[in-house]
Amino acid sequence: MRVELSVYGTETLCASCVNLPSAKETAVWLEAALGRKYGQDKIVVRYCNFESPETEEDKIWADRIRNEDLWYPLVVISGEIVGEGNPKLKDIGAKLEEIGLQPLVAD
Repeated sequence: MRVELSVYGTETLCASCVNLPSAKETAVWLEAALGRKYGQDKIVVRYCNFESPETEEDKIWADRIRNEDLWYPLVVISGEIVGEGNPKLKDIGAKLEEIGLQPLVAD
């Protein structure tokens, strides 16, 4: 099983996110952390700049962020929001395990 996780945002911080990493930095961090826990071959982390969305799904999420309906970085797995603003690794891991991904080593 291979799971794609999308992180929406920009490399620029949002006005209320001055002490948090950018969405790009969040994507890099998630790729490393989740790769260690679940295996590099099991997780694909896709960074999506909402200012230049590539797919129709990206455009939908980008519009919601632009309309201030959602905060970024926004983390989406299988069309479901699993993190917003300051995503939590524990919440993301719970969703991955809910859909069938198992850690390499139990905590």
